Amino acid sequence: MDDDIPEVVKKCLDILDDNLDIISNIELDLDDEKNNDLTPDMSLHNLYDMTEDVAESEKIKRAESKFIRRQSKNS
Repeated sequence: MDDDIPEVVKKCLDILDDNLDIISNIELDLDDEKNNDLTPDMSLHNLYDMTEDVAESEKIKRAESKFIRRQSKNS
């Protein structure tokens, strides 16, 4: 019975790791939906700045997601 415990723990960690990816993706999708505000009559300069902001935000979200994944694998 005790010999099965490490294998059960490993299976549980694998399931948690898979679900962490799914939950992280859902969280990112929900955050994206919240950030989808339309602003009429924007100048080209403002649109360019907003595009840079969105790109930086996505890079940060991706880095956070990868960091969380690495932390969960190290645990």
